[in-house]
Amino acid sequence: MLTLNHRAPLCTGGWLESITMDERDAGGYSVTYRRSDIAFPVIVTGLLCVAAVVTAFVTGQAFWLVFAVLAAAATYYNYPLLETGRPTIGGNQYGVFVQGLGLIRWRSISRIDLKPVAARSMTLHHLQITLAQPLASALVADWRKRPMLRELMRLPWSMAAPDIVAVELDPLDQLPEDVHATLLRMWRYYRS
Repeated sequence: MLTLNHRAPLCTGGWLESITMDERDAGGYSVTYRRSDIAFPVIVTGLLCVAAVVTAFVTGQAFWLVFAVLAAAATYYNYPLLETGRPTIGGNQYGVFVQGLGLIRWRSISRIDLKPVAARSMTLHHLQITLAQPLASALVADWRKRPMLRELMRLPWSMAAPDIVAVELDPLDQLPEDVHATLLRMWRYYRS
């Protein structure tokens, strides 16, 4: 699960000096995006893009290319929702990992809360991880630097405040309450 890499240490000093982790290889408990209805809008916008390009080619009107670009941008942004085999959030003995963010050590976390957020006619659930120190020093592995092709794609996390990492749990393949309870249990166990 962990790979040794002497060129890119996770931290300076201590027993973690030569261990690095990849977000697809973090091990432990992990949750991925749901396979069912999440992919449908992404596939539809991709098909709309293709249809708009074909229509522009057949009719000879460049107006349709504007729709093609908008549909392509929406598909590109939401593409990570199709990656159902890739861990989105989880935990292992080192801490909580979040795709596109990194691995937050257990001792750097002061609270893990499940917050309902009202959005139009539904309630979304955000996992809020409150940090006891700045994000840069709380990360054991920093995955924020992404390949250029993934730079504008959707991230499952955001900073709700300077010391709070918020992760939307509704598109994931497990119930928000279960994800929260499991990570809370792991936090209590590993920080002691």
